[in-house]
Amino acid sequence: MRYTFDDTRPVYMQIYEYMRGDIIRGTYRYDEKIPSKRTLAQELHVSLITVEHAYDFLAEEGYIISRQRKGYYVCYRSEDLFPVAEGDPDDEGTAFETDEDLFPASVFKKAVREVLHKYDEKLLSASEPCGCFELRQAVSLYLARSRGIYADPSQVFIGAGAEYLYSMIILLLGRHRIYGIEDPSYERIRQMYRENGVRIDRLKMTENGIRSDELARTPASVLHVTPYRSFPSLYSADIDKRNEYLEWAYSRNAYIIEDDYESEFATAEKPADTLFAMSHGNVIYMNTFTKTISPALRTGYMILPEKECERFRSILSERSCTVPVLVQLTLAYLINDGSFERHINRVRRKRREK
Repeated sequence: MRYTFDDTRPVYMQIYEYMRGDIIRGTYRYDEKIPSKRTLAQELHVSLITVEHAYDFLAEEGYIISRQRKGYYVCYRSEDLFPVAEGDPDDEGTAFETDEDLFPASVFKKAVREVLHKYDEKLLSASEPCGCFELRQAVSLYLARSRGIYADPSQVFIGAGAEYLYSMIILLLGRHRIYGIEDPSYERIRQMYRENGVRIDRLKMTENGIRSDELARTPASVLHVTPYRSFPSLYSADIDKRNEYLEWAYSRNAYIIEDDYESEFATAEKPADTLFAMSHGNVIYMNTFTKTISPALRTGYMILPEKECERFRSILSERSCTVPVLVQLTLAYLINDGSFERHINRVRRKRREK
């Protein structure tokens, strides 16, 4: 084996990183057996426990799977899993809660302790109106890795959940517009627009998204869609329908609000390209940490087109960010050290196995 080790980090972590790299690059291919723990320990002149620890991490993250009496096999496919941010897994992040979709409380507690130790007095300072730079930068890098969205941190805005972000989008785009929404759609979306004095147009759907005749008919100049999976219908828009949405917006000089809720846990294939990534500046992308970590955090984010950022900052200039600094910095820590994406990979692997 060509692996070499240094004294800066535990050996099991270095083995884990080497093996993960080999799997991602295709040195070990999908469904191929990897060296047994004993064989690898002998080749690397390390203890069996050291290799076992590294294999445990690889299995938890969805790179390998243990088959009884057969050994370990690669279960990673590039289309199935997000790449993981560089970071050090550790003992406190390995235990699952009873619900496999729950983010491990031990990992979250560790992140809070690290943030309290690192940031000290900054935690008592006010956040920028658009959110702490640390979280905006972490979200920017995460979306580039996982969703093909390349947005500067200045385009990222943090807020207290989806409902708050909806109200901010209305401030940005205006109440004078008609907002087209899916029919059926998540009831709270309709309620939020009504509560903000906005006219809505319900657009009937097929199993592939909003019907073409409904798009042609509507006088709306804003389209609110959930292309990954609409609720309660669970319909998803394919690439042709997504292109149709974008052509509709372009032809009318209209805007699209893309709610990408829960897309991180897509199992059958890598999530389709987002409307934001496919667009030329007329899509507002939004998501939350409600499903991926916990609804208790009440934290979401939206990505604005560059041309709208300055105007939105002026709207926010007299406001405070509605998410506590401690929560923002903890989320940034979880994204940057890889814990966030490791959890997503674990859930995706378990759902795929089902």
